[in-house]
Amino acid sequence: MWTFSAAVFLLIITPGPGVLSTAGVGAAFGKEAGLRYVIGLFIGTNLVALAVVTGLAAIVFSVPFVRSILLVLSVLYLIYLAFRIASAGAKIAFIEAKSKPGILNGIALQAINPKAYAVNTTLFTGFAFMPEAFLSETLIKFAIMALIWIPIHLAWLAAGIFVEQLNLDPKVQFRINIAMASAMMIVVSLAVFSLIGGK
Repeated sequence: MWTFSAAVFLLIITPGPGVLSTAGVGAAFGKEAGLRYVIGLFIGTNLVALAVVTGLAAIVFSVPFVRSILLVLSVLYLIYLAFRIASAGAKIAFIEAKSKPGILNGIALQAINPKAYAVNTTLFTGFAFMPEAFLSETLIKFAIMALIWIPIHLAWLAAGIFVEQLNLDPKVQFRINIAMASAMMIVVSLAVFSLIGGK
């Protein structure tokens, strides 16, 4: 169980689209939008976990055509989300983000987030500590993951909000948002290359 907990911590805290976009939303849009977004991410990651546990994800990803479509959708959506974060602090009217990401955006990100599927598959198919009681083990894993997932994402959100509360010059804030969005796209690119390389 302790090995599983350590794996959860390391897999979740490492930069991925979820935590990076959480910090980005916090920096670009503030606390309220950030909390709504984290709630959406939490719902989304648990839906992905349920898909993994029930085997639905394995069935869906066993069809190469569907897997390719989801990969393209995830990349396009993450580019869109990165653009919204990058443009939120801009004072250039034609690229300024008008709407704040919310719960549905968080759910949508996790539904097509390659890291969410990879992490949940690793955690739920490995690290068996109660092989004779699959249901109990699964429920305990959900609880452990929530206890680790929530503080980590709130910490990333707090970091983003801290940047937002510094009342930086709009140009500096714009550069920070660009940097966060760029970091998110680098992580996405690495995930895409690893998925393609694994085929």
